[in-house]
Amino acid sequence: MERSGYLLFALALGHAVLTWEPAATLAVFLGGIALTFPAEAVFVRAGLLEHHTGPRVAGVPLPVLAAWPAVVYVFLRAAALVAGLTLEAAALAAVAATMFDAAVDPEGVREGRWSYPPSPFSEPRFRGVPWWNFVGWLLLVGAVGALAVLA
Repeated sequence: MERSGYLLFALALGHAVLTWEPAATLAVFLGGIALTFPAEAVFVRAGLLEHHTGPRVAGVPLPVLAAWPAVVYVFLRAAALVAGLTLEAAALAAVAATMFDAAVDPEGVREGRWSYPPSPFSEPRFRGVPWWNFVGWLLLVGAVGALAVLA
């Protein structure tokens, strides 16, 4: 995950810089980190999420911070092919990215990259991943997508 998160970030950012409006690029990459970092850190601090890779800031691995806006960018650009750069595209990207996370997050748990300690708040789970993780993906990708649309 370490190198792949950075690589995805570099490729997505490079593509955005070359092909997209600067304001939307800043909104996704800076806004994405500004929104997702505190969300991840809150769940880490609450003891609901543990990352087992590094390096970390406030318990959040830097590769995870790099991957978040890159994933949002990829799904938002794909959704924009269908709906233009609109709030509808932001919503479509949020749903698609959440579905993607439902496929890959359980693999990260199985591989020991992160874990979700037992908590009544973390039930029910889908393949070992708590419900709130998917709600978080839906809300955060939608919010970052909306930042890009409104930029």
